[in-house]
Amino acid sequence: MYTKTYAVYILSNEKRTLYTGVTSDLISRIIQHRSGIGSKFTRLHHLHSLVWYETTEDVWSTLEREKQIKSWKRDRKLSLIDALNPGWGDLSPELGLPVAQRP
Repeated sequence: MYTKTYAVYILSNEKRTLYTGVTSDLISRIIQHRSGIGSKFTRLHHLHSLVWYETTEDVWSTLEREKQIKSWKRDRKLSLIDALNPGWGDLSPELGLPVAQRP
């Protein structure tokens, strides 16, 4: 039996600008962002580095988590990223994708 997985994720760039999103296909969504067909914000700010993500099988809890994170002040988001990824490296290779290229 196939189980659908949903993800909340945070993208960043060299300036540590943050973008929080949600998707049912994280790999495809990262590829879209990197191809310039993601959100306009990620395209304008070159947010191609996956610095944090969390997956679940429940769409509603994923949407609630995204809403929660988006309501946080920047410092709390930075702490969330630092706890999982203190070096702020691109986590895309964990998904089988190449590391984001700098613009």
